[in-house]
Formats: sequence, C-alpha cells, structure tokens
Amino acid sequence: MPVSKNTPFQIGGVSVAPGERQTVDLQMGKLYTHTELNMPVQVINGRQKGPVLLVSAAIHGDELNGVEIIRRLLQVKSLKRLKGTLVAVPIVNLYGFINQSRYLPDRRDLNRSFPGSPKGSLAGRMAHFFLQEVVCQCTHGIDLHTGAINRTNLPQIRADLDDPETLALAEAFGAPLMMNMPQRDGSLRSAAVKNGIPILLYEAGEALRFDEMSIRAGVRGILNVMKSLGMITPQRRKKPSHQPVVARSSSWVRAPQSGIFRALVKDGERVQKGVTLIGVVSDPFGEDQAEIVSPYTGIVIGQMMSPLVNEGEALFHIARFARSDLAEAHVERFADDIQTDEQLPYDTDDIPDFP
Repeated sequence: MPVSKNTPFQIGGVSVAPGERQTVDLQMGKLYTHTELNMPVQVINGRQKGPVLLVSAAIHGDELNGVEIIRRLLQVKSLKRLKGTLVAVPIVNLYGFINQSRYLPDRRDLNRSFPGSPKGSLAGRMAHFFLQEVVCQCTHGIDLHTGAINRTNLPQIRADLDDPETLALAEAFGAPLMMNMPQRDGSLRSAAVKNGIPILLYEAGEALRFDEMSIRAGVRGILNVMKSLGMITPQRRKKPSHQPVVARSSSWVRAPQSGIFRALVKDGERVQKGVTLIGVVSDPFGEDQAEIVSPYTGIVIGQMMSPLVNEGEALFHIARFARSDLAEAHVERFADDIQTDEQLPYDTDDIPDFP
C-alpha cells in the first residue's frame, strides 16, 4: 500500500515540515507592563499523512494536571514515527496560569466565551484567536481539565456519546467512567463540534494540584486515542478485560448547613440511597451536627476537599449507573492497572530527539 507523504503544517506564520518538531510562540498580546504574552504551541508533524490531533490544557488557568500530562506525552518515543500531526498546547489561558486563577483578568471564564470575537472582550478575543489559529486546523481534539478549586474529579471522559465518531474516541481513551454530556454554550467543545471537529473532555483531579493517577490515566488515554486513529503503532500488550462504564446521570449532594465538613467516603466508592453515611457537617464543638446520608445509589466521582463549607455548597458528585456495583469494581481495577503500567513515561526529563 503506497505511503502518503505529509504536507507542511502552517501555524502562526511558521511552516513545520514533515518530519519536523517545532515549538511555535503565538503572540496573544501584551500585559499592561508592556511585556509580550505568547502562547507556546508544540507541533510534531509526522512524515506520513494522517489525522491532526489537538491536545490542550489549562483553558482554566488553575488546572495543572493537563500541563503535566502534555509534558509527559511529548516524551513518548513512539512520536518519532508519528503519522499525521500532533498539536500540543499545554497552557491555553496564559493570564490565568500566571495568576494561578481559573479566570481571565476580566473575571470571565474562557471556556464560556467561544467562538468569541476579534472585537469583543479579552475573553472573547482569546477564544476567537485560539479557535481560528489552532483548533480549526485540527481534525480531532482532547481538552484536559480538572475539578474546580477545592474539588476533586475521578478520571472521566465527558463527551457527546450519541455521536458515533466521538463515542469511538471515548471508548478508545479508556477512562474508568464516561458521561454523556450535552454541549454547553460558549465552551471549546461546543465550538469545535460546530466546526466538525469531534472532541473529548477529560476531567480528573483537583485544581492547583498534581494527582498521579489522573496524570497517568491521561497520558495513557491520549496514546490510546492516537493508536485508534492510526497515528502511532500499538505496542504488544495485554488488552484490559474491561470497558469504560457509562453513567446514566449524575447529581450533586449539597451541604444542609454551614460548618466543618468531614467526608466519610472516597472518590470511586459505591454509595447506597438512604443507607450510606457519606459525610458530616458540624459546628466546631460538635454540638450541632448534621449527618449526610446519600440520596442516591451510585459512585462518588467528585467531592469537596475544603473542611469549611457554607449551607448549599456542593459536597459530593454522585454518578448513577445501571449496575453501580460493577462500576465500582471497574474503577478499582482501573486504579490498580494504571499504577502498575510500566509502559508509560511517568517522570523523566529525557525528551527524545525527533528525526
């Protein structure tokens, strides 16, 4: 079968030839100190033609797991034989990343500002620039996220699972859980889909924190997607005997009163409606204490990490499944498997040269 040679990849006025690997600084504007602000994008353009995969992180500036996932991904030796093009953007929201903030200086959420406008707010202009200059040049995408500040997320894929192509990508990723989520207006995912680009949203871990299992799962998931797209050649390995489970729905359990919060369950644990005591909120003396019994049967997929809570704050995110016992077992197997996967680049500074 004849090999189709790749073409140069153009971005930010720079041409990346087939077989080349370059970091391109896209000029985003200037800070009020007159310092230029550049978005670094690493492009690996394979010698052979294939899909163009975008992997982006830190669209919320305090979501750090994705930055580390991309750092480790770019060290994988298989990328030397890449078919197609990998476009890696570890930090989309540079303003937020510098200030360790989820938001932009105008207090807007960049992931609610797409498709944006070249004449709009700061958030709108950044969204428009990123969409036009980067996203629309790609054929597929994976957007990496974490929970908000003081909230965790069990590794999970959120996507439009009613779309066959997106479903295939989600299954290939191999996160322990998948959630069929409608597109949210203003999000990168919504804008990408409207431009015909199937995209996965990977949620895992907590803002401003590294979570090793979430990072390892993210690296392996991206490599799985690249293998499914034919971008890299799969290594011989035993296939996992389980498939991701799909949540039917999910709900948050909120604090019944203000006080000091103690969680009694961990992410990934199964809880039963009306039976499982999942947490307690009390005053500092323990005299006014409210016990929280799970109102749902399902799996805890996220929770509040701060012990100080106000009435009505979201404390536990519980996903419901047709068989929650099987979902719990799957999560446990996944955690054991990801911790012992010796084929992943866990923590090395030896970045391979691209031929």
